[in-house]
Amino acid sequence: MHNFETFLQRHLPKAPSFHPYYEDALHSMLQAGGKRFRPALLLGVVNAFNPLLTEGAMHAALAIEMLHTYSLIHDDLPAMDDASLRRGHPTLHVSYDEVTAILAGDALNTYAFEILSNAPFSDNTRVRLIRELSVNGGVTGMVLGQAIDCYFENQPLSVDKIKLLHINKTAKLIAASLKMGAIIAGEEKLEEEIYDFGIKLGLLFQIQDDILDVTQTDDEAGKTTNNDDGKNSFVTVLGLDEAMKEADDLADELTQMMQSFDERLYKELSPLLTNYINRHKG
Repeated sequence: MHNFETFLQRHLPKAPSFHPYYEDALHSMLQAGGKRFRPALLLGVVNAFNPLLTEGAMHAALAIEMLHTYSLIHDDLPAMDDASLRRGHPTLHVSYDEVTAILAGDALNTYAFEILSNAPFSDNTRVRLIRELSVNGGVTGMVLGQAIDCYFENQPLSVDKIKLLHINKTAKLIAASLKMGAIIAGEEKLEEEIYDFGIKLGLLFQIQDDILDVTQTDDEAGKTTNNDDGKNSFVTVLGLDEAMKEADDLADELTQMMQSFDERLYKELSPLLTNYINRHKG
């Protein structure tokens, strides 16, 4: 992902003004690193089928990372999870103040679509990518999941409702990353199949995060852990052992699905996905 990091540094939002730290706040959480999982998925799909488009696809990969980072900044706010650590660094409302954190999140949200609108693709492709990111990251996706998560805090939900919550909150943006890669690569027949795979992958990702929340320290996770007591996490509802079983079953299913991929796609994504699919076992 070295080329992605270089691209990110070149396209950090520029906001020169007399504000003492607004621009620094915009850059802070982006430069703090992170797994870059969603950009890697998108770029992996593009590279598997049309490597010549990978450089242009950096715009879409960065847009996803911008939107994801905004969601983390807002998720950590005192009104939501009230977390003090993210990506191994103090959260923005701790480093600066709550107003700055809210506005930095807002700015990265909208800047994601500015970046995407400048991608070197046809108008039709750009519109499709913008629609995919907005549908899965907004009203009927990630924001809906966050709304359900916050409203039903300290109100245990059924397992089916918890899955629906986390499909929206986490899985849809992961699925969109894969589908956007297929859109860019021109692999129309792959779009829905890879999106469905991404939903299952995103659900596993969330179950794993819930497991790691209770099995890792803040330093190990790089973020505030043991912070889900009142949340509808898979561990709080199912218990650790049952959550581990759920993760194992989903990991096995995803491994089988991945083995049915086109050979080029399997070769490109399997090193990344095998690591993530099994990360709860470490």
